[in-house]
Amino acid sequence: MTGLHPGGQFRNAVRGSSSMMNWPRNNNRRPALVRRQASFDPSATIEELRDYIKQFWVGFGPQIKGVEAQPVLISAIRGEWVMPESAAGGRRVILYFHGGGFIAGSPESHRPLVARLAHAASARALVPQYRLAPEFPYPAALRDAADAYRWLLTQGVTPNNIIFAGDGSGGGLALSTLLALRNAGLPLPAAAVCFSPWADMTMSSWSMLKNKGNDDTMSWEFLATCARHYLKGASPADPFASPLYGDYRGLPPLMIHAGSLEVLKDDASRIGERAAAANVNVNVEVYENMPHLFQGMPDLSESKVSITRAAAFIKARTPEVMMRRAAQ
Repeated sequence: MTGLHPGGQFRNAVRGSSSMMNWPRNNNRRPALVRRQASFDPSATIEELRDYIKQFWVGFGPQIKGVEAQPVLISAIRGEWVMPESAAGGRRVILYFHGGGFIAGSPESHRPLVARLAHAASARALVPQYRLAPEFPYPAALRDAADAYRWLLTQGVTPNNIIFAGDGSGGGLALSTLLALRNAGLPLPAAAVCFSPWADMTMSSWSMLKNKGNDDTMSWEFLATCARHYLKGASPADPFASPLYGDYRGLPPLMIHAGSLEVLKDDASRIGERAAAANVNVNVEVYENMPHLFQGMPDLSESKVSITRAAAFIKARTPEVMMRRAAQ
């Protein structure tokens, strides 16, 4: 299903194969990185929450061959370069913000996923370890993300060779960082790619209710608990915490992928509507019968399609001819 939003360039597609359309609706057949608990305890300690979230990373699989990971100090925070052989000699850089509900995650946890995207896009990827809540609540992560971009610029990487990318909360952080950089008058990266972004901490989208029984991974209760730790009293409608409520004028092209079964599905479609209304070139793809961050499951055909399309988008926005001109 495709369409052009009257206010801008909004392409909304639903992707999936006919074999997936009739999957039985039970936890043993639907793919998921991790199965959410039958009942969630909002009083769980931060250590218990992090242990739960860590189960996601196991589903990312092993790191692919031909990719090197190197630690790096990014201003005052640590990070990691993920460098596939396919990126040798190139100038294209993905600045990747990992997910984890703003309370968990690291460059190491997301290395297999980032490596597959970087390899497919023939790009190096820089993954900052932005500060996590509740020890460092909003806006610490946003400041670290913006600093990581500024650091890249000091290393001689030009904005037209940089692509933002992220998943879940990291996808939302990528959008928030674009808004903050635009407001600061800094040159923006060439584009951004978001997988299953969490962009609305008010969690008021219809899919929060509609997919409550379909999402085998996420729940309103879990996300609300993460938001409480991250916001620490800040407004959940603050556009730099919930970029869905931001002004998208002047932002670079966006590609958003989500699964039809996830509670965050409408975050993706509403981002598309907001961006298109601001005349931003945006492509939203919802993959039928797919869960939250299905791109993390390397053997899933839809995962391969999503990564391939994201990589093609990245290459199109940072073509080699542009990189050669920047070097001259």
